[in-house]
Amino acid sequence: MNYYIEDNLNIPLKKVLDVIQHRIMNHTTYLGITTLKNPIDFWVYQEIIYETKPDVIIEIGNYFGGSTLALANICDALGNGKVIGIDISHQKVHPSVRDHPRISLIQGDACQLFEVVKSLLSDDDKVLVIEDSAHTFDNTLEVLNTYSTIIKPGDYFIVEDSICHHGLSVGPQPGPYEAIETFIKINSNFEVDRSKESFFLTWNPKGFLKRKR
Repeated sequence: MNYYIEDNLNIPLKKVLDVIQHRIMNHTTYLGITTLKNPIDFWVYQEIIYETKPDVIIEIGNYFGGSTLALANICDALGNGKVIGIDISHQKVHPSVRDHPRISLIQGDACQLFEVVKSLLSDDDKVLVIEDSAHTFDNTLEVLNTYSTIIKPGDYFIVEDSICHHGLSVGPQPGPYEAIETFIKINSNFEVDRSKESFFLTWNPKGFLKRKR
């Protein structure tokens, strides 16, 4: 069924979220590559990248690689930065992603590979981490605890899909949202930057974490 905004000004927000989720999961692409991202959030990502000018973007969870390529293209536009894509399997990654000179793909468990990833960074590198892997509470918290150590003051760690059971009835429960809350309670170096949710329709509630010091 098609929904058009002028005919549905009074439908519940839950229905709006379901419509957007269906579009994301079934029809959303970047340059022809399947990309399971909320494009509103991705617009905020490019604002953060322009604002903070990271030298390295670490994307944990790549699937077909559409968002990995989009991140590399933003780096192209800025003339700075590289993207490290980490996933258990890169079997489905599109060839144009593999061939992009700014992209390095590493296959395996992100936390087990941390020392390998860290060896690719210099001490001065500004790093942006985007976590989009298993979404379980334990995995998300482990990734947060592990990779937050390479974020410098003023830079961001983005946890995706904290909308699980906090807007959409999908995914693990507890999941990313609860992992974020636990991480913030035990790590005073980070704060939730809810100004990055100002489009309102975010798939990452409380998921934009900024290092304070």
